[in-house]
Amino acid sequence: MSLPLPMGPVPVVTTYVLLFLTELIIGQRRVTVQKGPLYRAEGYPVSIACNVTGHQGPTEQTFQWSIYKPDKPEREIQIISTKDTDFTYAFYILRVQHGDIYVERIRGNSVLLHISKLQTQDAGEYECYTPNTDEQYFGSYSDKVNLTVIPDTLSVTMSPQTLDREEGESLALTCEVSKATTQHTHLSVSWYRLQERGNQATEIISLSKDFILIPGSSYTERFSAGDVRLDKIGNTAFRLFIGRLQPVDQGQLFCEAVEWIQDPDETWTFITRKQTDKATLIVQPEVRDFQVNISVESSFAIGQPLRLFCSVVSKSSQNQRLQVVWYLNATDIGSLDASGVLGLKKDYEERANLGLLQVSKISPKAFTFTISAMGPQDEGAYRCEVTEEESSHKDFPGLPQRKQFADINIRLRKPTAKNMELSTESGKRSLWEGEALIFRCKLNGAERPLSVVWWHIPVDLQQPELVGSLEKDGTLHLGPSYKDRSNYGCIRLEKENVATFRLEIFNTLTTDGGTYECKVTEFQNKDEGLSWAQKTSVTVNSLNSGLHVTLQSRHPKVRVSETFALSCIIRSDYSALKVPITVTWQFQPRGALDYQQLVTVAQNGTVEWGHTQEQIQKKMKVSQSSSGSQLLIYDAAEEDTGIYQCKVEAYQRETQYTYGPARRAAVAISHPLGIDIILPESQLMVKSDSQVQEISINMETEIECSILSQTKGKTQISVTWFYLPLSHKASWLKILRTDQDDVVKYGDDFHTPKKKQKFHSEKISKDLFRLHIQNVDNSDQGTYHCTVEEWLWSTGGSWHKLGEKESGKTELKLEPIGSKLNVMKINHTENSFEHGDVTMNCSLESPGPSTSLFSVVWLRMQEHSGVAVLVEMQYDGVLKYGKEQHEGKLHCYRSSAGDFVLKLRSVEVVDNGMYWCEVQEWQLHGSPSKWVSRASDESGHTLLRVLHSEPTFSSRICSSSLLLYFLVIYPFIIFIPLLIFTCCLQRKAKKLSLQSSKAQKREALWVSLKGAEGNNLNHNDCKSDEELEEEEENEIN
Repeated sequence: MSLPLPMGPVPVVTTYVLLFLTELIIGQRRVTVQKGPLYRAEGYPVSIACNVTGHQGPTEQTFQWSIYKPDKPEREIQIISTKDTDFTYAFYILRVQHGDIYVERIRGNSVLLHISKLQTQDAGEYECYTPNTDEQYFGSYSDKVNLTVIPDTLSVTMSPQTLDREEGESLALTCEVSKATTQHTHLSVSWYRLQERGNQATEIISLSKDFILIPGSSYTERFSAGDVRLDKIGNTAFRLFIGRLQPVDQGQLFCEAVEWIQDPDETWTFITRKQTDKATLIVQPEVRDFQVNISVESSFAIGQPLRLFCSVVSKSSQNQRLQVVWYLNATDIGSLDASGVLGLKKDYEERANLGLLQVSKISPKAFTFTISAMGPQDEGAYRCEVTEEESSHKDFPGLPQRKQFADINIRLRKPTAKNMELSTESGKRSLWEGEALIFRCKLNGAERPLSVVWWHIPVDLQQPELVGSLEKDGTLHLGPSYKDRSNYGCIRLEKENVATFRLEIFNTLTTDGGTYECKVTEFQNKDEGLSWAQKTSVTVNSLNSGLHVTLQSRHPKVRVSETFALSCIIRSDYSALKVPITVTWQFQPRGALDYQQLVTVAQNGTVEWGHTQEQIQKKMKVSQSSSGSQLLIYDAAEEDTGIYQCKVEAYQRETQYTYGPARRAAVAISHPLGIDIILPESQLMVKSDSQVQEISINMETEIECSILSQTKGKTQISVTWFYLPLSHKASWLKILRTDQDDVVKYGDDFHTPKKKQKFHSEKISKDLFRLHIQNVDNSDQGTYHCTVEEWLWSTGGSWHKLGEKESGKTELKLEPIGSKLNVMKINHTENSFEHGDVTMNCSLESPGPSTSLFSVVWLRMQEHSGVAVLVEMQYDGVLKYGKEQHEGKLHCYRSSAGDFVLKLRSVEVVDNGMYWCEVQEWQLHGSPSKWVSRASDESGHTLLRVLHSEPTFSSRICSSSLLLYFLVIYPFIIFIPLLIFTCCLQRKAKKLSLQSSKAQKREALWVSLKGAEGNNLNHNDCKSDEELEEEEENEIN
C-alpha cells in the first residue's frame, strides 16, 4: 500500500528557496547543490538538487552527474547526463535504462537527480557539472555533496487479527515501533483504514515527527469529542483507541511508521517507512425497521410543475401501517394517514380544490406531493416524515411509534437576462500556426430558435469576410474563402446546445489572426427576430518565430580514427504541438565554398543520404527525436575536417484527419561549427640498445629491430635498414625498406641480384623485424640500424605518418684470421698542370701470402659532393668503372703483386679532389671453395690540385678571337684580290709583248724575201697567219 509521501528527499519549498538564493548571484557562473552531508537509508529513494546561475547562452542548461566513491576518491564515475545518452558508465547503464536513476528538470537551469532505490555502493561524493556555454570561462562549473547510505533499522509490528464489534462499542489496537539508527532521527506514527473494495487508505490519526497529534479529515469531530485517540505506551508501543464505533469504521486497519532525519539545510526528510500487517475490523450496525428517501422532479421554473417523491425502504416483510406528514420550512402543510385520510392546511386545501396541488400514496411504501404550477411561495425546505403505527397488544402496551424523515431544499430558477458570451477554448488569445482555434458563442436566456453568423476581420484590414452561418433550421453556409478548407475538414460550424454555437478552425494559418465576430439572432416569429453580436481578437504566431536550433559538439578537435558526435538541439516554443520535423545535416569541407548535403531525416523517419561516397555513409549514424538530432561519425579522417551545420524544417499538414501532403511552415539553420581532425600523438618506442656481433667469415647472421610500443588504432609499421661501412668518411647507405603495405624496396647501392640475395628482411611479428645477411665477408663489416615509421590509415584512402624512431646500433665484425692486411698510408699533395697526366700509387707494406688475391677500389671525394667510386679492379683483374666516361679518362693496373697504379689522363680543374684506394684480400674458403673477402684496408690520401698551364704565343693567338682574325683571316681576305689583279696585269703584258714580236717578224720576212735568193723556207715559214695567231694565243694563256 503506497501512501502519499514525497518520493525524493528534497521538499518543494526547500528546492525553490535554494533556487531563489542562488539566482541572486549574477555576473559569473555558479553551480550549487544542496548542503551536505546527506544520510539516506538503503533501499529507499534520494533526490539531490542542482542549480546553475549567472550563465550565458541557452536558458536550458546541460547537467552531468558523477560520483567519487570512498575507496577511490580520485576516480570519476559518470552516472547520467541530461543531453548525452552515451555519458553513463557501464556500472550504472542498466539502472539508468530501467528508470531507477533519472534526472527531473525543474527549470531550464535547475534539476533533481533521483535514485529510486539506494544501494550500499551508491555512497560517495556526488558532483553536478554544467558544460560551459559562456563566451569565456568565469566562475564555478561544478559542485559536490557527500551521500552516506545507512542500513534500514526501522521495525513496525502488529499481529494480524480479525475483530468483530457492535456499532457503539469501542476499539483499541497497539503497534510496536523501534529503530537503531546511529544518526539523530525522529519518528512519525499514523493509523489508516482501508475499505474492503478500495485502494485509497483513509487516515484516522497521526503523531507527527514534531510530536503533534493530527486527526484525519474524516475523524476531526470525533477526535474533538474524545472518541478517537493515539496514546504512546512506553518507548515503543503506540495504541489507537476509537470509542463508539460506527459502520463507516469497518475495514482493514494498519499502522505506519516513518523515520525522519534533518538535513544540513534544516529541512526534515524521510529516510525509511514501514507498515504493519492489517487487522480486519467488522462493525455490526444497529437494526432499523425502515429508512426514508426523498427525491424531486421539476425544472424549478416559475409556473412549472413540482413533484416530490417520498419512498420507504424496510427490511420487514410484514405489512406496515405508514402515515406521512409533509412540511415546508418546518411547517406542517399536509398529511396522509395509514387509512388514506388526507389533511391539508387552508391555503393548500384551496389549491387542491382547484386542481393545482395533490398529495397521494402511489404504493404501500411510496408517497407524492405535487404542485402543478410553482410560485415564489413554494420555495423552501421540504420534509417528508413517515411514522409506523404500532398495533396495540395486550402483552406489550404502550409501544412507542417509530419515525423516520428525509429533507430536500427547493429553489426556483431565476429568469436570466439575455446577454452574449464569446470566448475561445481554454481562454487562449494567442496560439501557434497549426493549432486548433475554437470559439464558443452563447446567448444566455434564449427561449426561441436561434441562428448564428461568423465574421472574420483579418489583421490590418477593415472589411470583414464571411466565415459561415448556421440557420435556425440547421442549414449551413460557408464563405467563399473557407469552402476549400472545409473540404479538408479544417472548418467546422456546430450547434452545441440550444443557445451555444461553436466555430472550429483546424491547422490555422498566420492569416487566421485578427478579429472574429459572432452574431446570434433570436426569432420572435417566422421571419423576424432580435440580434446580439460580440467580437474578440486572436493572434496566430508563425512557427518560424518560435523555432531555434543550436549545434554543439563536446570535442571540436578530434583525433584521426576516433568517433565524434554532433548534436543538433531543437528548441521550439510550441513543443507540445508535436510538429513534424525534418533535419538536414550539411558539411563544408576545408577549402570548399559551398555546403554539401550529408543526410536528411524526414518527418516520417525516412533517411535520405546526400551525394556522398558509400564508404562515408557507412561510418555515419544519425538519430532523431523531438528535441533534436545527433550525427555520429566513426573512424574520423582528415577529409572530415570542415564546417558542419544542421537545417531544421517544421511541417504543417493540410488536415489533421488524413495523411495528406505536408506544408513547410518554418526553417531554421544552426550556426556553423568547425571540426578539426588531428593526428594522434605517436606512442612509438623502439629498442635503442647498441650491440656488437662478431662472427666467422662466410657465415649467416641476423640483426633484430624490436618495437616496444605502438599507437593504438589502425596503424601499420614501415622498417628501413641502414648500413655504415668501415671505410673512411663513409656515409649511411639504405639497404632496403619494408613499407606499411609490406612491399620491399632495395636501396640504390643494394639493387643488384647479388646484394638482394645477400640481404633480406623478415617480419617475425608486428613488434619484431629481422635483417638476414648471407655469407658475411669483409665488405659487410660496419654498423647497422633500423628506422621505424608509424603510419595511420584513414578511410579516405591515404596514409598519415605519426612518428619515426631509430633503433640502437649493431656493429658487425669478423673474427680475426691471424693475418693483417696493411696498405701504406702516406698522405701527400699532387700538383699538376691542365692537360697533363697524373699517376697515383697504392702499395702494400708486405706482399701477403701466395694463396691470396687482391682487389682495389679507387675513391675520390670532392668539395660540395660525397665520396664517389672511380674504378674497381676485382681480384680476377676485371675492371669496373663508376661512370662510363671514366673508362677513357682513367687507367687502372697492377705494376707488381703488391702495387696498384691509377693514371689520370689529361687532367682538368674539375678533377681536383682527395684520392685514395681501398684494398681487399681474397682467399678460397669453404667446401666447395669460393673466394671470400678476408680483410681490407685503405691507403693514405692524395690531394690533387690541377693548375692552369703557362700560355705560349700560339696559345695566346688562339685564345684571342680578334687577334686570330687580324693575323689569319684578314690577310687572306686581302691577298686574294691582289693575286687576281697581278694575274690580269701579267697576262696583259705578255699579250703586248707577243704583238710586238709579231710585228718584228713580219718586218724581217719581208726583208728576207727581198734580199735572199734560192734559200729554202723552214717549217715555220710555211705556216699561215691563222696558225701563227693561234700559237700566240696559247702562249699568252
